[in-house]
Amino acid sequence: MRPNPKQLVDFFSRSLSSFHSSPDVFRILCTLPHHSGSKEPASRPSTAKPRQRLVVLDSSFNPPTRAHAEMAKSALKWASSSSSEGGAARLMLLLSVNNADKAPKPASFPTRLGMMEGFGHELLRSFDGEGEGRPEIDLAVTKMPYFHDKARVIAESGFYGPLGSSAGPEQIFLAGFDTVIRIFNPKYYSTEEGGMRAALGPFFERARLRVTMRTDDEWGGEDEQVGYVKGLGEGGLDEVGGDAAWAGRVDLVEGREGSGKGSK
Repeated sequence: MRPNPKQLVDFFSRSLSSFHSSPDVFRILCTLPHHSGSKEPASRPSTAKPRQRLVVLDSSFNPPTRAHAEMAKSALKWASSSSSEGGAARLMLLLSVNNADKAPKPASFPTRLGMMEGFGHELLRSFDGEGEGRPEIDLAVTKMPYFHDKARVIAESGFYGPLGSSAGPEQIFLAGFDTVIRIFNPKYYSTEEGGMRAALGPFFERARLRVTMRTDDEWGGEDEQVGYVKGLGEGGLDEVGGDAAWAGRVDLVEGREGSGKGSK
């Protein structure tokens, strides 16, 4: 039996308070489905299988949407079917709480985590009857703002296997096309810290981007978006301090109108 909404919010409030008062920058709060039979989520999530591919849906979840569900389900099916290791991929729903000193609106972080828990259960049910193994879903929080930092602390947590970029599972970050534009914008990378290459080099060693194309006028049509990624591999990244090889770690997928999601 699932916890009721008040129990969930209380649980996540306590979990966030503990997280904020700790030096941790990343923590998994619980794993779905819950196996403990408790009235609240298990406080010690089940450990991932070594080399299991990890799909990361990083969003504000304010609230979770149908587009989120479509992105996650499509990515999980792809990650499982294309993995050389076999077995179902694992999903992480990741919430950044680095601005916790400012009251988040309209929903508080504990409320968002409660919605994420419900969203995760709905996603699990969508796999029933399809002849595919249901994934496990981790609900996690981080204080890190950028994808490359998030990928690093996930790997360094040791939860998904031995430490190290080559030992842990491949991370598949889901993003909207607008997010990719920001990821490859050199203004977000300090030259004193080695610039874009120093930040994104390790990221693309352990992760790839699965990008939902935006179909609204602001970002152009499919041809323009495909052309942008192609241009990254044909010198565009080299011109801004990156590596053209990274373009091979960017997978474009079609999305419904208005789909895609923003995140740093």
